[in-house]
Amino acid sequence: MTSPLAIGAYIAPDSKYTRNAVSLVERVHSKAMMAHVHRTWWFAEFLGQRRGLKYDREVVYLASLYHDLGLTESYGADGRFEVDGADAARRILLSTDYPAEKAEQVWDAIALHSSGGIAERKEPEIALVYLGAHVDVFGMFLDEITPSFIDDVLQIYPRDGFKQAFQLAIAEVARKKPHTAIGTGVADVARRHIHGFECPDVCDLIDHAPFES
Repeated sequence: MTSPLAIGAYIAPDSKYTRNAVSLVERVHSKAMMAHVHRTWWFAEFLGQRRGLKYDREVVYLASLYHDLGLTESYGADGRFEVDGADAARRILLSTDYPAEKAEQVWDAIALHSSGGIAERKEPEIALVYLGAHVDVFGMFLDEITPSFIDDVLQIYPRDGFKQAFQLAIAEVARKKPHTAIGTGVADVARRHIHGFECPDVCDLIDHAPFES
């Protein structure tokens, strides 16, 4: 799938780093998940422009495309999938001489992209990845995006089973690393999709803390 440089009046950044990102996500993601990370960028860009924010568009693009690397077999490690993905993206970028300060912004945006109530209070590069991803996963902030732009994005990047693909990718993380599901939405997905899944909840952790009361 070739990433378009423009959808309507919205234009994607074009550099060796963005082209590398497009190539990489095509290799490591399923078609459904690859379309999701692209949609995340276009929705983030629309909201950023509509809200009049000032931000590094390349950073937002790279963080958007790389934000679910932690859900892939190639880049999943031992931590929360958000942190695994952030670590992988930073490592990839630094290996190609991307500026370290910007690589740290990409790290923050990916690590916090599921942190509602936090990410949107951070700098625009971080907030926009959260916003774009949550438009696509939950339909949040959809009323800020014109129906015609949504239609244009979905025509190029159709959803094609995304809801199921995303939930199964999250469930696989919980299956492999149940400790990372504690206190997160990953546990909700796991309880729905993994028969007999159990992990401690926050009350269990509090009750078993090594204090009398």
